[in-house]
Amino acid sequence: MKKLLYLLLLLTVLISCTSQKNSEDFIKNTEGRYLFNANEVIEIYFKDAVLHAKWRGNEDIELLKVNDSSFYMKELNEKMLFVSQPEMHIQLAPKREHKNVKYHFKKLAKGEKTPNEYFKAKEFDKALIAFRAIQKKDSSSSVIRQWTLNRIGYRYIRNKDYDSALEIFKINTILYPKSSNVFNSLGEAYFLKKDTATAIENFKKSLAINPENRNSKRFLKKLTKK
Repeated sequence: MKKLLYLLLLLTVLISCTSQKNSEDFIKNTEGRYLFNANEVIEIYFKDAVLHAKWRGNEDIELLKVNDSSFYMKELNEKMLFVSQPEMHIQLAPKREHKNVKYHFKKLAKGEKTPNEYFKAKEFDKALIAFRAIQKKDSSSSVIRQWTLNRIGYRYIRNKDYDSALEIFKINTILYPKSSNVFNSLGEAYFLKKDTATAIENFKKSLAINPENRNSKRFLKKLTKK
């Protein structure tokens, strides 16, 4: 405990002795958006040469400058290091709680978005590419779990945005082509769009994977009844 208090006191002294202003070169190199995780960003910007961030709904977070390349972010309780090589990124300073895991946040290129941002912008092809890249890198990522994407799709359905629901379900069938459930959901979206033929096609795909899918059976019976 005494050691922790000493470190906090030392950090406070260092910060208080450091100008919070940053150089033009530093601002130019670091300003932008950084990928915090597969589907979330931290935006770095400057006010009067002082570093600020936007993150998780917090629109104006001022980071405390420790030295010319490191800053303390109270909301994360982390010291963030801005590293320019081999390309600009943020590292979290090592600490015991990280358990030897190294955290790096890459800087996004201009116009680059997360999968959800591409989707909300209705750039569906780019959203698919981004989701597939995550799946290739980390197939267990919560961002691309079929149940996560399905919940998003049904949220769009509840809001009567059937076009967006259709697109997220399409992405889910590409990511999980062996899942009966995702084809069932896509069938429901086509049904709501009044595209009966394509709805039937997808309910049949669902049943080909799992003949016991009761919802697909029910819809297929309803849509093919003469």
